Amino acid sequence: MYFLKTQGTDKIPDYVQIRDNNFVLLAHFKTNNPENQIKKFGLEDYEKKIKDLIKKAPFGILYKLYIPEFCSKK
Repeated sequence: MYFLKTQGTDKIPDYVQIRDNNFVLLAHFKTNNPENQIKKFGLEDYEKKIKDLIKKAPFGILYKLYIPEFCSKK
């Protein structure tokens, strides 16, 4: 899986994209309140790791994540 944080503008907020190994978009949500979206997409076990990336990762850098449940899904 992949994590990407994209920078918004004055009118558009910052977003996070989570993509599978085939680069298919699995989750797309705003960075300012990720808790509900993390739960919606079943990523509760990785909430701390995702929140840390949201805080620390620079915009536009692609990060590889290992989440076994999603790596085996088609």
